Amino acid sequence: MTNRTLAQALVVFRKELRDWSRDRRSILTAVIGTLFGPLFVAFMFNTLASRQRQVEDVKVPVVGIEHAPALVDWLRQQPGIEIVAGPSDPEDAVRTRQEDVVVVIPKEFAERFKASKPAIVRIVADSSSQSTRPKQQRVRGLFQRYNAEIGSLRLMARGVSPVVATPLGIEEVEVSSAQQRAAQILSFIPLFIMMAAFMGAMQIATDSTAGERERGSLEALLVNPAPRSAIATGKWLAGTATSMASVVISGGLLLVIFQSIPLQDLGFRFRLGTPHLVGTLAAVLPLCPFIVAVQMYVATFAKSFKEAQSYLSLLMMVQMLPGFLATMYPITSQNWMYFVPWVGQQVMMTDVLGGKPPTAIVFAAGAVMSMALAAIAVRGTTALLHRERIIFGR
Repeated sequence: MTNRTLAQALVVFRKELRDWSRDRRSILTAVIGTLFGPLFVAFMFNTLASRQRQVEDVKVPVVGIEHAPALVDWLRQQPGIEIVAGPSDPEDAVRTRQEDVVVVIPKEFAERFKASKPAIVRIVADSSSQSTRPKQQRVRGLFQRYNAEIGSLRLMARGVSPVVATPLGIEEVEVSSAQQRAAQILSFIPLFIMMAAFMGAMQIATDSTAGERERGSLEALLVNPAPRSAIATGKWLAGTATSMASVVISGGLLLVIFQSIPLQDLGFRFRLGTPHLVGTLAAVLPLCPFIVAVQMYVATFAKSFKEAQSYLSLLMMVQMLPGFLATMYPITSQNWMYFVPWVGQQVMMTDVLGGKPPTAIVFAAGAVMSMALAAIAVRGTTALLHRERIIFGR
């Protein structure tokens, strides 16, 4: 590309950014796409942490306290457990959400317990309630502990070592770090960053192609003494700038959010710092030019802005597919994956979050591949701008 052509492309670049900045709808779409991931992550993890903190101090309503005084005393000795009298109708109380969980001790409990028979304890709960599930699990865990302790004491009273009831001892040797395990659980984070890259350029890529074609302004633009390559390149650079800006903002917000979320309350030993942010940006930013180039190429075929949005919505679903698959079925990274757009970025970001980033050569190879494919797509858009059916067809 000559200096004159580059200067003309920069003129188109500034023109597209100016038009984009004047369109409130475009700015709103870019802002929503950028902020959706970080805000969703902050809401989800803060909600989970809040529920987990509620389990630390649990009030357990018990019906029939007098039937098992030893069991109730044991429950009172557990940290964070408060025993209160249960309602007259436990099932109705749980069904109407007056109580989260109610323990019912039948009258025959003491008789069966003294006879070394299984003494039944009913736990009335509503497992369909997401908000009360941690509390229900805490109560069930307490009774499982009590069951194991009493079972061991009964064996010892009969001169039998409790070890006899444990024929198999299992020792797990974990070779992965806590950061790697947390990265697999948090594999949806790269999905949100990739979404920000797509949404950040979607409006400008659509409006600068299908939008101008629908309004008829594309004809006036092409009348100017500038090569089609300069026009296509300028539009592509404008979309790339907004896409990269969305990725940087989204990644920075995620960094700030994860430093303020109490992950330790959820049992996660995960730290997201500046090196992770830098590695994530190094993986995703080179993909932005390719994403914008593909968006422009697809949108150029559309005769209207709405038609282009339909095409790009389907394209976004295709882009999100690798992220969804990585969330449901963790992918073991292989060398060939790094060179596949979208898949390679997903794998690289997972490695970065896991504390084992790939080498600089891998980042460079992925960037070269993305830029090469972007150049092919921009050239394809340039070829479309030479077709009369694209320019005049409405």
